[in-house]
Amino acid sequence: MTTPLQVTTARLRIPVTEVDHARGPAEAPVTLVEYGDFQCRFCGAAHANLTELLRQRADQVRLVYRHFPIANVHPYAESAAEAAEAAGRRGRYWAMHDWLYEHQDQLDPVHLSLGVEQLGLPPDEIDAEMTGHAHADRVRRDFVGGIRSGVTGTPTLFVNEVRHDGGYDLADLLAAVDAAANA
Repeated sequence: MTTPLQVTTARLRIPVTEVDHARGPAEAPVTLVEYGDFQCRFCGAAHANLTELLRQRADQVRLVYRHFPIANVHPYAESAAEAAEAAGRRGRYWAMHDWLYEHQDQLDPVHLSLGVEQLGLPPDEIDAEMTGHAHADRVRRDFVGGIRSGVTGTPTLFVNEVRHDGGYDLADLLAAVDAAANA
């Protein structure tokens, strides 16, 4: 007896809301959701391409970032995510997000504190929030949402709620966005 092969497309299970961190116009025809880990080198490579994608398709794409720290592989990923959330509480989420990706090899506590200072954020307050894990629930909520959506590694992208199984180079991302915008 044989079992028929069933192919399903992984879909985003947690819809985008106003509490998500988003760049780009809310009314953009394409919403790209990234589940990422600040210490993941593949996410770092994708970051540069996503930045260029947003530049080239400024009116077509909204990028939403969700945390998916793989702590058993990346020891500083959770604290980096919490630092981003602490910065976000002060209206500086994307500045911290970009700093973290641009300094992936410097996410230990000493360098992270220096980065917080470079961005003009209050290091003592941010440190207290990180030590007390004030933003751990937010990071965990993103992570669990990723698991529910079938995320198994980083980066994982969803284009208009459908998992993007293509590459992360700029050409692949542009093609995916253009196809979604014209669908």
